[in-house]
Amino acid sequence: MKRLYKFLSLKLSASHLLVSALLLLGIVRLGLWLLPFQTLRYLLSRMTRIATEVQEINQASVDRVVWAVTVANRYMPGEVKCLARALATQVLLGQRGHQALLRIGVAKGEQGQLEAHAWVESQGRIVIGNLADFSRYTPLPPLEEGRL
Repeated sequence: MKRLYKFLSLKLSASHLLVSALLLLGIVRLGLWLLPFQTLRYLLSRMTRIATEVQEINQASVDRVVWAVTVANRYMPGEVKCLARALATQVLLGQRGHQALLRIGVAKGEQGQLEAHAWVESQGRIVIGNLADFSRYTPLPPLEEGRL
């Protein structure tokens, strides 16, 4: 009941963003499970308004998107992987006219297994997906910038 009260006490724009993040996380998780990655990226790009010019980043807007994805993540059943959170953040930022770059890094685990991590950068700074041991990941080249 306390959670419902907190949700109802949010401003309309914040509650709309939170619901959008929750739905988008669910769609992305399902898409990652059912579709090839490039197909999912194409479909997500159709949901994103491509900014025709680079906008000055509104930090409050970026912070609100990260907040919404982080809170929505807590209410999703099961574990939401970093790739799903990063893709959802990228779409929501793109819908608000912000340039957002999906990055993926790889590292060797303790037993020699390949580990990967995804994050989103906007105007040269990591907005979601930063880790305490982030430096051990070697970033792969960015995916096509013309597409989501």
